[in-house]
Amino acid sequence: MIKKVLTLGLGKVGTLVGVLLSRQFEVTGMDRHQPHYTYTFPFDIVTGDVTNAEFMQELIAAHDAVVSALPYFLNKTIAKIAHQEGKGYFDLTEDVETTKYIRRLSKSSSSVMAPQCGLAPGIIGIIGADLAKDFEALRSVEMRVGALPRYPNSRLGYAFNWSPAGVINEYINDAEAIVDGEQKQVQSLQGKEVIYIEGTAYEAFYTSGGLGTMCETYNGRVKQLNYKTIRYPGHCDLMNFLIHELHLKNSKSQLEDLLKNAKPEVAEDTVIIYAAAEGWQEGKLKRNEFCRSYGPIEIEKQTWRAISWTTAASLVAVVEMVANGTLPSKGFIKQEEISLEKLLATETGNLFHTGILK
Repeated sequence: MIKKVLTLGLGKVGTLVGVLLSRQFEVTGMDRHQPHYTYTFPFDIVTGDVTNAEFMQELIAAHDAVVSALPYFLNKTIAKIAHQEGKGYFDLTEDVETTKYIRRLSKSSSSVMAPQCGLAPGIIGIIGADLAKDFEALRSVEMRVGALPRYPNSRLGYAFNWSPAGVINEYINDAEAIVDGEQKQVQSLQGKEVIYIEGTAYEAFYTSGGLGTMCETYNGRVKQLNYKTIRYPGHCDLMNFLIHELHLKNSKSQLEDLLKNAKPEVAEDTVIIYAAAEGWQEGKLKRNEFCRSYGPIEIEKQTWRAISWTTAASLVAVVEMVANGTLPSKGFIKQEEISLEKLLATETGNLFHTGILK
């Protein structure tokens, strides 16, 4: 049973995760430094070093579950401690290798292990699977997500409202896809296409990690399955130039500093979620689609960016579902096995319907 939850990493997303969880659970937030926000936190905060294994073991042992909103490269250690202590584990990682490691741990876990609970991977896979379930035979499943500044400037057309390290990781690592019925690795920043949403032109291209475990789940069941990131036109070519032509692929810290300095956070952002599935129903070829754009909303008298609340709400809704018995309390959870209808019926998942907490 989940009553006490530890939230690690109190950046924008991690803080909102704690805020949302605190409506139903006893929450402790933990970060290296005391956060410098202007409002009062509705949960307790402790400071410490997440790389101190002894400290983290004691802290995790005092809770029923741990949620990591830390950078992806810190998650393996946290997941290992949660596994050893028999505590539930949830994270937002897009990193494929981290997820594979957590899945191996889950085979001997006495509690739930649910990585990839954010936006992409996360709710995009839940939506894609929901669209695909209506067909007797599948032809394709396409998933697209964009986290964008509402008012883009310059040729890059971007702002780093989310972890620069995470974005760079998605751009550099290869992506998974099913192409002509065969599971493959495809190069990120390739496969560029034009996509029109409500009359506005965007581009979409392969990035790593957005599919989570879907290639494995749908292998042999679909001809085409892929995930692409949505950006304003021109972004993909410029990132290819930086990463490949300027040879910054092997200088991640330099690339991160460069991009953070050039494109800082903005208050007004937009998250676009688009998914489509094609297949046959009663012998007829049909197409199911989902498309929504989300902006900043107010939660607990504080305005939160679209990227923050869509990511946090997806994770917290999954925690709710485990706590209320809708999802298993033990073993590995694939995002595509989560019911979209039941997720949207949770207190936090309702945000994707209305933008208002129940």
